[in-house]
Amino acid sequence: MIKRRITRQISVGGVVVGGDAPIVIQSMTNTDTADAAATVAQIKELAAAGCGLVRLTVPDMAAAEALAEIIPESPVPLIADIHFDYRLALAALEKGIHGLRINPGNIGGAENVRAVARAAKERGVPIRIGVNSGSLSKEILAKHGGVTAEALVESALAEIALLEAEEFYDIKISLKASNVPLMLAAYRELARHTDYPFHIGVTEAGTPWRGSIKSAVGIGALLAEGLGDTLRVSLTGDPVQEVAVAKEILRSLGYYDCGVEYIICPTCGRTKIDLPAMAAEIESRVEALNIEKPLKLAIMGCVVNGPGEAREADFGLAGGHGEGVLFAKGEIVGKYPADRLVDEFMRLVQNAVCQVPGL
Repeated sequence: MIKRRITRQISVGGVVVGGDAPIVIQSMTNTDTADAAATVAQIKELAAAGCGLVRLTVPDMAAAEALAEIIPESPVPLIADIHFDYRLALAALEKGIHGLRINPGNIGGAENVRAVARAAKERGVPIRIGVNSGSLSKEILAKHGGVTAEALVESALAEIALLEAEEFYDIKISLKASNVPLMLAAYRELARHTDYPFHIGVTEAGTPWRGSIKSAVGIGALLAEGLGDTLRVSLTGDPVQEVAVAKEILRSLGYYDCGVEYIICPTCGRTKIDLPAMAAEIESRVEALNIEKPLKLAIMGCVVNGPGEAREADFGLAGGHGEGVLFAKGEIVGKYPADRLVDEFMRLVQNAVCQVPGL
């Protein structure tokens, strides 16, 4: 069992972050926020995919004004991403935003940070201090000789101090970098200095294939050490993909038990059925069912590990020579030729989803 770091709890529009609350999946819209209709549509797609919090950029007053239309239509709490102009944060708060993400070092000085902290405190809105490797001050960079874990932590602690000076404590923190070892070292070091909840992720991770791997390594390593209260998988493209990858990262460490878990044989020379094609078809057809309750499916290629793995799943398939055996709750329910295996397997799954309470 993984022992999670004990952190303070905050509430973002009713979604609890930190302490023993479930780890929250976040993503970010890539629409023009000023286009309220397009932004709302994407927020709803993200929420339907399982996103608990959605961040959206507010780069100008047109985007801030659009929040008045967007916020009432959102099924999940929203976080405004603010850079450079503290007045945008104040405008977002006036429109009813549920959370802010700011880098206090780039919104124009301590007095501006105080103004944002006071306004957020009045409304009970939490702030994420977002420190990025690309946005450190010249002074900190000079002191540490470049971007280091210590530089990221020093920046975060200085920015925490600015908010705490206003008696503002509804804070969560992120220390993001595209370099995984740097990101890991920074979060580990910061955990020694504060108990504020962490938002974790590898920034600018890349396209879906490479970015998913990079994110799984970085985010997974922190989660395995008990660090992380919210997370975002940053991928180039449709943000809905980020939510799917985040779920799998959490599922692999036992933090997420909703939906379908797959146990699929990698195949070897013993495999005598077209298991890759079968697995792909089963996965596609199962995903179309939008199953939310926990369900474990095993798709195995031969008799070496297949029956054992399949028996541990809710439903399993173990291949043989041009045929295969199906299992349900550890019991053999039939043997079928290879060309019928997928249909018969799906029949088991669909019957269970439709008839069995809890599935």
